[in-house]
Amino acid sequence: MTYLLGIDAGSTITKAVIFDVAGHEVTSASCRVRIATPRPAWVERDTLEVVEAGLKAVRAVVDNLPGSDAGGSISAVAITGHGDGVYLTDAAGKPTRPGILSLDTRAAELVEEWERAGVHDAALELTGQPPFPAAASALLAWLREHEPEVLARSSFALSCKDLLKLAFTGEATTDLTDASCSFVNVATQRYDERAFELYGLGSLRSLLPPIVGSTRIAGRVTAEVAEYTGLRQGTPVVSGLHDVDACAIGSGSAKPGAMTLIAGTYNINEVVADQPHTSPMWLCRSFVEPGQWMSMAVSPTSASNLEWFADNLSSVRLEDNTDPFAALNVEVAKDLHKPHDLLYLPFLYGSPFGKESSGGFVGLRAWHSRGQLVRAVMEGIVHTHRWHVEQLRRTYEPELVTITGGGGRSGIWSQMFADALGRPVSVPESNETGALGAALCAGVGVGVFSDLAEAVDRCVRYQRRHEPSEAGAAVMERGYQAYLTAVDALGPVWRSLAAIGSNT
Repeated sequence: MTYLLGIDAGSTITKAVIFDVAGHEVTSASCRVRIATPRPAWVERDTLEVVEAGLKAVRAVVDNLPGSDAGGSISAVAITGHGDGVYLTDAAGKPTRPGILSLDTRAAELVEEWERAGVHDAALELTGQPPFPAAASALLAWLREHEPEVLARSSFALSCKDLLKLAFTGEATTDLTDASCSFVNVATQRYDERAFELYGLGSLRSLLPPIVGSTRIAGRVTAEVAEYTGLRQGTPVVSGLHDVDACAIGSGSAKPGAMTLIAGTYNINEVVADQPHTSPMWLCRSFVEPGQWMSMAVSPTSASNLEWFADNLSSVRLEDNTDPFAALNVEVAKDLHKPHDLLYLPFLYGSPFGKESSGGFVGLRAWHSRGQLVRAVMEGIVHTHRWHVEQLRRTYEPELVTITGGGGRSGIWSQMFADALGRPVSVPESNETGALGAALCAGVGVGVFSDLAEAVDRCVRYQRRHEPSEAGAAVMERGYQAYLTAVDALGPVWRSLAAIGSNT
């Protein structure tokens, strides 16, 4: 039997999933990685723990396969991971500081200075996106100012998946999807020295690894990793890709015009295109194949809010292999008949409405049940997804809308998306679309599939389709209008709170 291994390293969970060549999940394992917030606005992880989680997850899935040479039945490996943020290592791959996640906002003031100086407009024209606090450009500039000694002993500035790829192969590489986060020319889809100079980072150019295509072999499993995980030494490791692109592939939305919504740590709303369309309202990055682009309207406002709720305001505890969405779905289901008179703003880690905006419930009363609170959190997340989708709809009108992440695991939540968007929403059969997208790239890399189109056609299926309902659409429309009103009205309050915080 031939298998493909996809590794999906998210912000909190790293999963290893083995698929057969028809795209069916054979076995999976996951490890949780702790997030640290050592200072306000800082969101970090222990880099060694990130690597260890990847190795442990792979060892667990290989152990689940039958046979004395289970690892030998895996034809190829590919890794996907959360985008943006930065992981710094020395030449030997040892970390020089904790990894910085995409939820980090320490560079917010620097980004505001760039905006006043006109850097935003120049970056949008050159790279297809303005800088934001968790972009590699902003974080490297912040580190150059505040931790120059760390940069001096660093050899590589890597994305999450490239960190793991270095650990598995000993080779430092990236791919076009991750490379295009800051320093790639949106038109040529290559590194552009002008981008480094735009941010004043020309001296740090050497930290960026070479680009290897997402479906090309970037290295092979080392003897050390083989001994630990059970993989066969020399197993091909394909270059891999940013997790949002992997989810598009694993959701069957890899063709131009298809839209994928990812209700994960980040609120992702993305459309594949065969032309680069730039806008201040979204990021225009390179997709997997040259000549294709991914427009992404994003903010850190999605399922991370439900994880926070589960960990702090419910009886659910986020241990390894615990699905918080399943438990919370039970809570909301029993209170669906109750009034929809509660609003939640999912801005715990940031928002598309300015750095001062913050999260919270509006309209909270003593008689509201926990199920109503959960429903409000779900609806608030959907409203923010809708806001992003409406920006994209100014240029794109998607033919297919799929949803993955936490939003796809809950039938109640998926229906909210259909009702809010007024469009049918399809949910992929696989709950691990990121890992599946990576595995399909691995398959292309070693010739199991001729190309990604064949891989998607053979391996992606859908478990259900949600049609918008008239009653549900009316409820979501009223909630959305209240959401917009609250966002507009709370601006002065948020600014006052931010001022209080800056003086304490």
